[in-house]
Amino acid sequence: MDNWTRISEFVLLGLSAQPQQQEVLFGLSCSLYLIGCLGNMLTLLAIVSDPHLHSPMYFFLCNLSLLDICFTSTTIPKMLLNNLSGHTTISSSACLAQMYFFITFGAADSILLSAMAYDRYLAICCPLQYRIIMSVLRCALLVVVPWVLSNLISMVHTILMTHLSFCTNRIPHFFCDLNALIKLSCSDTQVNKMLVLVFGSSVVLVPFVCIMASYTLIAVAVWKVPSVQGKWKAFSTCVSHLCVVFLFYGTVIGVYFNPTSLHTTQRDIVATVMYTMVAPMLNPFIYSLRNRDLKSSLRKLLSENHFAKPL
Repeated sequence: MDNWTRISEFVLLGLSAQPQQQEVLFGLSCSLYLIGCLGNMLTLLAIVSDPHLHSPMYFFLCNLSLLDICFTSTTIPKMLLNNLSGHTTISSSACLAQMYFFITFGAADSILLSAMAYDRYLAICCPLQYRIIMSVLRCALLVVVPWVLSNLISMVHTILMTHLSFCTNRIPHFFCDLNALIKLSCSDTQVNKMLVLVFGSSVVLVPFVCIMASYTLIAVAVWKVPSVQGKWKAFSTCVSHLCVVFLFYGTVIGVYFNPTSLHTTQRDIVATVMYTMVAPMLNPFIYSLRNRDLKSSLRKLLSENHFAKPL
């Protein structure tokens, strides 16, 4: 920890160095964060309050909404507070904590998306065995495992980060990103970079390949359905999930798995905004717009009768 504590605080340079752009980006970031939190909270409450939605698919969606709220709340409130107060610093311990939780929630989100793809594969390709396979215990394991793995991976990255010394305390980002901190280090970061690729592959590339494999099998099964209406009904349940998958994984892979020569600070920030702000904000709207049962439950939740107290 001695190397880490040589710098007592870091300076977060934010989304842009231009004052006019900062005002616009502040308003946009605040709107995305509030809309995302509200949408995910409503989705979570709708699923919890409606017994008809107590099934594996909605159980995973409920956990995804919770993860999205935690994921965005790790970075965005601090960025908004810095913009309001004019103080762009963050203590070294707070920076370390922010990095830890960002990796934890991001990795758990990624693994959970693959669990949701597995659930859709079983529902469409093995409908008769679905309820037997997706027991309460298996559903619980598919949610607990991402949390445990993501915490272990984040712990390793955090411990290794405490052994680095830094040439500067100015982070060209709006939060304490793992890659950004590694680039600032004066120490040998070969182990850190190697583990970013190894752990990144295990929580990003492996789930992404599993998701693509699941949807390939789903597409084959759907193609065998004789009626066009039957094909659309089966695949429509997965369209919303695919939208989230491509938006989330496309930007994450662009940031963490592209060659260093292709990286620019501005490009990385734009891609990071997509998977830290835009994707969590879109999730509840994509799922609710594509799902009749969830839309119905949301209407009940927002109706006056639902909140009316008995006289």
